[in-house]
This record gives sequence, C-alpha cells and structure tokens, in this order.
Amino acid sequence: MADVKMWGKEEFWGLGFEWDPQWLLSPAQKALQSKLIALCESTLRANAVESDASYIYPRKNFEALATLGLLSLNVPKELGGLGENHVCAAMVVETIARYGCPSTAMCYTMHLGATAAALLRHHDNPILTDILKRLDRDVLIGTLSYSDPETGSHFWYPISSKAEAHGDGWKVTKKASWTTSGGFADWYIVQTTSPGFAGDYSDLSCFLVTKDEVKANPSEWDGLGLRGNQSGPIMVENAILPKDALVGPIGDGAKSNDEVVDPFFLTCSSACWNGISLAVIDIAKRHTTRKTHNDVGMRVADYPTIQDYVGEAIMDTNSCRAFDFQMAQALDSVTNNCDWSIHKDVDALPRSALLHWLWQVKFEAAKNVAHVVDKMLHATGGTGFRPALQIERYLRDGKAGWVMGPTNEVLRQFVGKASLLGFGSLDYWNKSINERVLNNEIKKMDDEEKRALAEKLLAEIKPAKVA
Repeated sequence: MADVKMWGKEEFWGLGFEWDPQWLLSPAQKALQSKLIALCESTLRANAVESDASYIYPRKNFEALATLGLLSLNVPKELGGLGENHVCAAMVVETIARYGCPSTAMCYTMHLGATAAALLRHHDNPILTDILKRLDRDVLIGTLSYSDPETGSHFWYPISSKAEAHGDGWKVTKKASWTTSGGFADWYIVQTTSPGFAGDYSDLSCFLVTKDEVKANPSEWDGLGLRGNQSGPIMVENAILPKDALVGPIGDGAKSNDEVVDPFFLTCSSACWNGISLAVIDIAKRHTTRKTHNDVGMRVADYPTIQDYVGEAIMDTNSCRAFDFQMAQALDSVTNNCDWSIHKDVDALPRSALLHWLWQVKFEAAKNVAHVVDKMLHATGGTGFRPALQIERYLRDGKAGWVMGPTNEVLRQFVGKASLLGFGSLDYWNKSINERVLNNEIKKMDDEEKRALAEKLLAEIKPAKVA
C-alpha cells in the first residue's frame, strides 16, 4: 500500500500517491519529495498567490528551496551539491508546480538549465566552479538568455547579439526578447554569435554574465499567467568580461544547447506542465467531492460526466508523466546517472542523440495541460471561474506551455519534417538551398525574366580575389 500523502497535519485532499509513479524514485528522492511537499504547503503556495496578484518575483521561494539544497540539485557532491539525476530534477519541478508555485517551477527550470550549462564546461573554469559551490549558501539564482527580438521562438538564431575578443577577455552584447527571471537572476548564461563571427549563425558561443551587467525593466512584464516569472526583455551592452566568462570553447554554443540546455529545459518544463495538470485535478477532486446538490442528494463527484472528465484527465496526464520520466531515465542511462565528469571530454555529447524524443515530450505535456485546465474548470463550474478556488490561476499559467519556445507549432513541424525528409532538412540556420522550389519558380519565368534574374545575381557576385 502506498504511503499516505500529507498536507500539513492532515491527509492530502487531492490524488494520493497511488496515482504517482513512486517506483521511479529512490528512498532519498522520496524523502526529498516529502520535504518539498511540506515546504510547498507551508511557504511556496501562499507566495504563489502573492506573485500572481502583484507580479512579484518569487525570490522568497528560492530562498526556501535553498534550505533543502535544491539550487544545487544536480551539482556533484564534491562541489557541495546533492548530486541528483534527471529523474529527480523532473520530480522536483513537477512537485513545485503541483503543490507550490508554477512561476517558481518555471524559474527553477531555467535555473537548472543554466546550472547544467555551467556544469557541462566547469572543469577547467574557476569562475563557474566558484558559482556552482555557492548556489544554496548565497541563494545564487541562474537563468538562460537565448532568445532574440528578431527571430521570435527560433532562439538558436541570435541576430541581435555578438561577442568579440577584448584584451585578455571579451566584449559581449546580448539583446533578448524573453528572459525568465530577467533582472532578478544573479547570473546568466547568454548565447551570442562567436568572436570572429563571419556570417554563419551556427557559430555560437556562450558566456557567463552577472546581474551587474544586465539591464532590464521588470515593470514591462505583463503576462496572462506565470506572472512571477518576469520573463521580459534584457540587454547586455558591450559588457567587458574576463577570459573565463566564456563557457566552453569558442563555437561551443550549438553543442551546449543540444547537450544540456534543451534536454534540461524540455524535460523540466514538461514536468512543470504536468504539475499544473495534476494541481487542477487535485483541486477538482477536493471541490467535487465536497460540493453537494441538495435537491437530488448528490455530490458533484457522483455525476458520471464529472467522473469521465477527471478519469480522462488523470490518464492523459499520467501518459505525459510516463513519457517525461521515461526520457529522464534515458538521460540518466546515457550519462552514467548524470555524471558530469564524462564531459571533461568536450566531444562527449550523449544527451544530444535523444533531443528529438524530448521535442515530443514537451509537445504532449503542453498540449495536455491546455486541455486539462479547461476540463477541470468545466468540472468545477462557476466556483472554478472565481479566483478563490485557484483553478483560474493554474489555467492562465498552463496556457504558457503551448507558446513557450520552442512552440508546439515549431516542435510538431520539426518531428514531421525530420521523420519524412531527414534531420538535415530542419536547416536551423537557413543555410540549405531548396533546389526543388527554386527550379520550379524558374520554370515559370520567360526568357526576359530569366535574363533579368541572371543579371541581378551576377551583379551580386563579389569579384574574385587575385592571388
């Protein structure tokens, strides 16, 4: 029989552990989960209401998480961290979103992604190592800044950013349209074109930037949901950075993205969406089992329609959870249980081979949460429409899943195109020529139009250099 799930001194009013895949967790992870649920009940959930109502960044929640060592969840024990794996990361994010605060869960997801980017290349970097050792002690919140105002959710294409050598270090400019924890994080991993950039946007590099170099205007953030995130624009303008602010070798950006940034973001953001789905199911259970229609002597939960709503929501959500945890286990398998020492070899990139599976995980979790929050609103009726029940807040938070980059439109096209035409067809950086389309358009031209096009192309050709 499963352990009893507690909420303060009472049994939890939502779904019990019999509906959770507890067999995936080690005894230490189960103990951590119990402590985290208690912390959500005592601290995080109340702060979530405050963050949503007043657009307050959830630093107080991060301070609480640090008391459990969670800011260094995946940091090796020899650096003072908990040394936990991908499965534990997914569990922690899901737990925070479900029982505590979805905004905190998403900010924490970005923190884990930034920490992973630092861990990937910390081995010979004293600045990164120092930060990793102090995450919990000094409550050092990290985040990722990869977006660009000119390319939308195509965050791998930083047209507005650049870096160049400057003395013994670097001069870095980063302009981002969306940065979770923007203006509130203590340290940032930013992606720009590489020093010596010559027009190839696949030539990317990553840099560590501290809060003193970041310009942000938090008052501009006005989101439908996840209001504590402060996911607004930031600017790093000609920041002079030391040599070790470069995270990994020059040109390592694409490798870092595929090996850790995307795997951690997709795994953990999916866990956030799953946590929101579970949260509204929990609320719906509490409401429908307590609300009675006295005219017919039935609780709302006694109606077959409500049972259908809840049953389908549980099955769909647990399918998404199973997919997410399965892929977290796969990431553990290929990395010797999240062993960062394998990356002393800069070409060791085992997570990258699983990226197309993680696209699917995020798509399904984000699609599901959008449906489940709607159905649990239907199940709770007019009471659910009011903020007091809190389904309204979770509904707004859950709608972020579909549109958060990479958006679900991008992901389903990635999967469909790669499966039909091969991975090379994805052409992230717009370098491949579609000769089929080009030849088809030229066939439509008459001789005069072809001649005009040829003259235009010849005029654009740069003169050959004389040896």
